[in-house]
Amino acid sequence: MIDLQHSGAGLEGYGLLAAQLESLLADERDFIANAAQFSAFLFHELEDLNWAGFYLNHQGELVLGPFQGQVACVRIPFAKGVCGAAAATRQTQRVDDVHAFPGHIACDSASNSELVIPLVKDGRLIAVLDLDSPKLARFSEADQRGLEQLAAIFLRLTDC
Repeated sequence: MIDLQHSGAGLEGYGLLAAQLESLLADERDFIANAAQFSAFLFHELEDLNWAGFYLNHQGELVLGPFQGQVACVRIPFAKGVCGAAAATRQTQRVDDVHAFPGHIACDSASNSELVIPLVKDGRLIAVLDLDSPKLARFSEADQRGLEQLAAIFLRLTDC
C-alpha cells in the first residue's frame, strides 16, 4: 500500500500506481472485468478508503457496478448526492465533508469525504468512479489529479 498523503509522494506516487494499473489492465478490454480489477486495486493500494467502485450510467440514472467495500446504494438519480452531481455536471466532485453536501445520500454512515470522477468516452457518460473515506478531507487536489489520470488509463484500456 502506498501512503500518498503522508509520504510526500503526491503525483510521483500516482505515477507508480499508473504504471501498475497499465500492467494490470494490459491484456483485458472487458468493462466489467477491468472495473472490478480497478476497484480492487484502488481499495487495496490507497489508504483511508472504505469504498471504491463504479456506478454505471443506465438510462439516465446511476446503477451500482463493480466495487470494493460495504454494501451500497443500488440506484442513484443524476440529481442526488455527490455521484449524481458528478454525473449531471460531468465534473469531478471532491467533497471534504459529505454531511455538508446538499442532497448527500448516506449509503454508509461511516463515509465522511468523497471523490467522484465522471468517466466520459466519445462524449458519452459511461459511469462514475466513486471513492469514499471515513476521514474528513481525505482527498487533496493532488489526489484528484492523480486519480483522474488513473481513470483516463482505465478508459483508454477498456471497451466501453
